Amino acid sequence: MTRAAIPGLPSRYPIGELLPALYADDDLAQRFTAGLDTVLAPVLSTLDNLPAYFDPALAPADFLPWLASWVGVEADPAWPVELRRAVVARAVELHRWRGTRRGLVERLRLCCGVHADVRDGGGATWSAEAGAALPPPTGELLVRVWPVREGVAVDARRVLDVATASCPVHLICRVEVLPGPPGEPEQTGS
Repeated sequence: MTRAAIPGLPSRYPIGELLPALYADDDLAQRFTAGLDTVLAPVLSTLDNLPAYFDPALAPADFLPWLASWVGVEADPAWPVELRRAVVARAVELHRWRGTRRGLVERLRLCCGVHADVRDGGGATWSAEAGAALPPPTGELLVRVWPVREGVAVDARRVLDVATASCPVHLICRVEVLPGPPGEPEQTGS
């Protein structure tokens, strides 16, 4: 990301006008300061608009990855710019719910435009030895998704990528794409 000189960008604070009266009519001094104005105009413009750089809705698109790094989120460059802005804007809230069903459902709704039902097989593993290999996974996380609007295709690979990134490491993540909301779970046993 670079902010370079923009041809023809006027300086809001021309240096030549700030010089003492002795130099106001000096052609060399005015041309010299005009050259400095050309170099400083983008810097001053950036500083004047600094609050906009910290607002994901207003920041330049090439600034979003750096802003995303501040809030600890990776926004896929392949995503549309508006989605990347929304992910950065909601990052802190999504971090608050990370590792929970609610967090995964919200992240999937935001990143993939789907409703989700998350079923956790439960269980956790641990090792008494520091640095030992992780024990084999003990459960499965089933993520069932369906489109927010009818007729909209669901990208199962993208859903799996988002779910896997949000899934606890000890669980195997599996995704099912449904045409609509799932029915009530069947009651078994008595």
